[in-house]
Amino acid sequence: MEKIVSAADANRRFSDLLRGVRKGRTYVVTSHGRPVAKLIPVERDERNAAAARAALLAPLKSQPAAKNDKVRKRWTRDELYGDE
Repeated sequence: MEKIVSAADANRRFSDLLRGVRKGRTYVVTSHGRPVAKLIPVERDERNAAAARAALLAPLKSQPAAKNDKVRKRWTRDELYGDE
């Protein structure tokens, strides 16, 4: 479960928050009531990065290799950024 902490409080208690992160806790840092950052354990971040990489590479794996520039399919912005 994520704990919400203000930016000012995070600034004052940064060492305490890092100790919490080492124990597996996650914090959402807010500024003027809006979320602006997350403090999460590194292991969790690496898993997210691996999942993001897999999602980005999936469309490439489904597309056949082009033999020359005339055959290459141009991707639309929606295809590139998943705005479908």
